[in-house]
Amino acid sequence: MDFDFTLGSDPKGDFRQSDEFQDIKGVIHQRLVERIEDLSVDFASWPAHVTQRFVQQEVEDFVANHRAPLNMSDIQAIVKELTDELTGLGPLQELMDDDAVADILVNGYKEVFIEKNGLLQRSRVRFIDNRHLMRIIQRMIAPLGRRVDEGSPMVDARLPNGGRLNVIIPPVSLNGPVLSIRKFRAKPLQASDMLAYGTLNQEMLDFLAQATRMRCNILISGGTGSGKTSFLNMLAQFIPDGERVITIEDAAELQLLHEHVVRLESRPGGLENVAEVTPRDLLRNSLRMRPDRIIVGEVRGGEAVDMLQAMNTGHDGSMSTIHTNSPRECMHRLEMLLHFGGWQGSEFNLRRQIAGAVDLIVQLARLPSGARRVMSISEITGMQDDVVAMQELYRFDPGPNGRDGVFSRPCQPQSRKLAKLGQGIGRSAGD
Repeated sequence: MDFDFTLGSDPKGDFRQSDEFQDIKGVIHQRLVERIEDLSVDFASWPAHVTQRFVQQEVEDFVANHRAPLNMSDIQAIVKELTDELTGLGPLQELMDDDAVADILVNGYKEVFIEKNGLLQRSRVRFIDNRHLMRIIQRMIAPLGRRVDEGSPMVDARLPNGGRLNVIIPPVSLNGPVLSIRKFRAKPLQASDMLAYGTLNQEMLDFLAQATRMRCNILISGGTGSGKTSFLNMLAQFIPDGERVITIEDAAELQLLHEHVVRLESRPGGLENVAEVTPRDLLRNSLRMRPDRIIVGEVRGGEAVDMLQAMNTGHDGSMSTIHTNSPRECMHRLEMLLHFGGWQGSEFNLRRQIAGAVDLIVQLARLPSGARRVMSISEITGMQDDVVAMQELYRFDPGPNGRDGVFSRPCQPQSRKLAKLGQGIGRSAGD
């Protein structure tokens, strides 16, 4: 086969991003698959360097025999991609190996976006076609015991390394197969990392650490990508040794650095007559497991009723995240979730339940610059005029560029549970 592709066909001069380059790579890939079938090779038993050498030889022979318009740099790029294809996740492998990449978002075979350093950007990675993308998707979900096809076009699952994967395919998706991956940090962020990134200052950290030790019930609120799970991981480091911690999540993401943790994960129903296990089921069961603290990865449904009842009946020190954009909105959302969960009491008793259960709301946000900040720490002070009352103990005022800013401390804690935390912590909270 002779190729008649020219560099001039790509107006940007980026041959490796062009359809012509992808066509050549696709032909070489098909030839490699045929050679593997002929040889009956099991690459799983081969060392990585042997596999790479085999691919290198096959690609060079193919290019020489078919006069493909590839220079040595192009050949090396194809060798790497085809080696990843045989031993890993193809074009996604380099993104999965890059610790700076937090999210991988694939919108059909040509569009791959990543979040890096808090900012969304387009990647140079692409697939040959949608069939190629589907092969990689099937390779990712097969070990998880899940399937995706026209009859079941959506999958949400946890990867073996702890990351989270979501797939939606045609006809539901009009962009072709859409893949979203939330990667897992190999090493959870420490308190020192949060300080170095400017997420909060030392005084705020000392306050929250002491609040955690004193068994305050804490909700961590924020929007998508604001760092709620990472912040919850960090706070849990201050739970004293000797306490039994039970975590409940839809998809297990928490990495608590604690000696006694029991991790529970919900399970969707409908797969081969498998019964659904909801976070609410797990939360109710956890109360029979002698927990000292219950940590709900994210409260988003009827489990809010059981969580707040647990907080009000002897399980102080519990924590959860919630998807809201302000502390006041957090209260409104909790009320809504309690109604969804079948709350049978009056509005007044519902709000009194919230006021009696929650001690602190930590509000996080991701700024336009990509930086993540604790925007406020608010204390629930009780009921006032039939409304849950709160006051802001700390806040962050962003600077003009969205990155610089000042932390301040407007108020001292008022509630009896938190008043002691105001003692011995300096009033200055400036950067």
